Amino acid sequence: MSRVAYQGEPGSFSHEACLAMRPWDEPVAFPTFEAAVAAVKSGDCGCAMIPVESDRTGAIEPAARLVETSGLRQMAEAWRPFRLHLAGVADALLEGVRTAESHPVALAQCTRAIRSLNLKPVEAEDTAGAARAVAEAEDRTRAAICSSTAAELYGLRILKSDVEDNPGVRLRFVVLCDN
Repeated sequence: MSRVAYQGEPGSFSHEACLAMRPWDEPVAFPTFEAAVAAVKSGDCGCAMIPVESDRTGAIEPAARLVETSGLRQMAEAWRPFRLHLAGVADALLEGVRTAESHPVALAQCTRAIRSLNLKPVEAEDTAGAARAVAEAEDRTRAAICSSTAAELYGLRILKSDVEDNPGVRLRFVVLCDN
């Protein structure tokens, strides 16, 4: 079994892409895109899974620039769905939630739902990290905007599905390998 590097925490959209596109590889989390690419260059991982483009907002910087300058070979690519859900601890009720925590880009993509539910947006490092933080806090007034994978991984219950303003967003991921 080879290892595939990705940026983010378990449950992130990059982690989901690893599981879908390279199910035979072990996904390995890294804090930055640069660290994921460095893991391939050092031989620690056989390849890296990097999101480079959104079909709604264009290039994902700095990841797209890093792919171009990394010196690694682009082995494969695929468009993957980007669905966001509001998830809270098991005994949370939608009516009792006061905050929505997530990556700033995810929060920006869910402004209508956040407003309509009268939630306070709270920025986090990433969507999966927000899910982990909500689960660890065990606070029924906090919720994360995250993937269904992150919700399941951290034991959260989806309180409202598909909260993004523009449903059907897709991300393009590339698989980078050493030459």
